[in-house]
Amino acid sequence: MNPIQAARELGKAIQADDRFKAYFTAKEKNDGDEALQNLIGEFNLQRENLSMELSKAEGEKKQGKIDELNEKMRGTYAEIMSNENMRAYSGAKAEFDQMLNGVNQIVAMCCEGADPETCEPAAKGCGSGCGSCGGCGG
Repeated sequence: MNPIQAARELGKAIQADDRFKAYFTAKEKNDGDEALQNLIGEFNLQRENLSMELSKAEGEKKQGKIDELNEKMRGTYAEIMSNENMRAYSGAKAEFDQMLNGVNQIVAMCCEGADPETCEPAAKGCGSGCGSCGGCGG
């Protein structure tokens, strides 16, 4: 089997994994939640307005407006994160990302000469210093 064929097989294995299925299902629900998508659009607009206010020259910035925009953003963010679909999506994405990071670490270690049968990805939050670690990239 060549590397491209192996990558295709890996892709099939990833898509068969329960973490991928949970992530993909949660993403579809998230994307289909019109109220949530409206909140996300509102949040992005608020962030853009804040960015424009912050980019003004020092004499033109209005601290009251900056504070008001920050407060609105915090409220909108809290609404977004309290949405059931967003909570499910965030949890599923975190688990899927952790699995995908492990896969990427193994591939990277193998590209550096590690034994594919024995190399192990770094544990999440391994707690050791990262200076000599080739694992997570953190």
